[in-house]
Amino acid sequence: MTKMSNNELEKLRQQADELNLQILKLINDRGNIVKEIGKAKEAQGVNRYDPVRERTMLNQILEENDGPFENSTIQHIFKEIFKAGLELQEDDHSKALLVSRKKKPENTIVNINGEAIGDGKQRFIVGPCAVESYEQVAEVAAAAKQQGLKLLRGGAFKPRTSPYDFQGLGVDGLKILKRVADEYGLAVISEIVNPAHIEEAIEHIDVIQIGARNMQNFELLKEAGSVNKPVLLKRGLAATISEFINAAEYIIAQGNDQIILCERGIRTYETATRNTLDISAVPILKQETHLPVFVDVTHSTGRRDLLLPTAKAALAIGADGVMAEVHPDPSVALSDSAQQMDIPQFEKWLDALRPLVNIHA
Repeated sequence: MTKMSNNELEKLRQQADELNLQILKLINDRGNIVKEIGKAKEAQGVNRYDPVRERTMLNQILEENDGPFENSTIQHIFKEIFKAGLELQEDDHSKALLVSRKKKPENTIVNINGEAIGDGKQRFIVGPCAVESYEQVAEVAAAAKQQGLKLLRGGAFKPRTSPYDFQGLGVDGLKILKRVADEYGLAVISEIVNPAHIEEAIEHIDVIQIGARNMQNFELLKEAGSVNKPVLLKRGLAATISEFINAAEYIIAQGNDQIILCERGIRTYETATRNTLDISAVPILKQETHLPVFVDVTHSTGRRDLLLPTAKAALAIGADGVMAEVHPDPSVALSDSAQQMDIPQFEKWLDALRPLVNIHA
């Protein structure tokens, strides 16, 4: 083998360097074209990833490959280029989302009867899992008011795993909530499960709750976005954070930006708790969106004995508030008796949390 001189080696290296720059320019040129393709797909409502087209492009490239690289190597290189292009499109999509902090750097403040959710002060939403009677709701409302709280929750429509479980009192339950709210000067949050019920429901409640099982009920999301009422949106049972954020986008896209996100635990293999509280979702949601974030410690754990430590964790990590269930006598509750606090337990729970938070009355 003829020994190569240093000059010849340097010349080859210069050629390789020049080709590197040419490849870089071509990759960036392709990236700009891919971004424009992404915008066109978004405008047409077309899925960004098209595996059939990717396979066709790879086959065309491999047919033109005359070495020295093996087809497997060329395929790997171009699959990485295609993947990077798809990520560019996803980045553009994220920047375009109305709920994205990239779109709106400042925090959204959700006004609920004078309560400015998202203003930096942490608040509490408490109330029974299900509305059972006027007396039951009124007793909890009186305890909440005495503690300086302003936000009352209660379920009137209850989507249950079993069709034989208590499904709630429906509109009659909403009327009870409205009566109690007026008497005690509280704002009411209640779940709506049917888009057709929203118009009537907003006459009785101050915040529309969309529960975990309905996080991707897109018609319900759009209907909630079309009315002038705040919405508390819970994360789905096995929803990714991206899916959760996009569910909120359905609401804001209809013109309603008064949205509170609520982390309520996700389904995992763990059975020690009802769900697994994804506490890291709170700072991620606060960074990725401009919306306030609450944590439902009741549904995430399903255990009364874990409500205090998980509430402490939620407040410490920066949640805008905590939601928990309170019932005058949980042992006879018509739903979820094991996870609700009675009123003395609620008062003790709140006393333990007061040193950690500025409770805004």
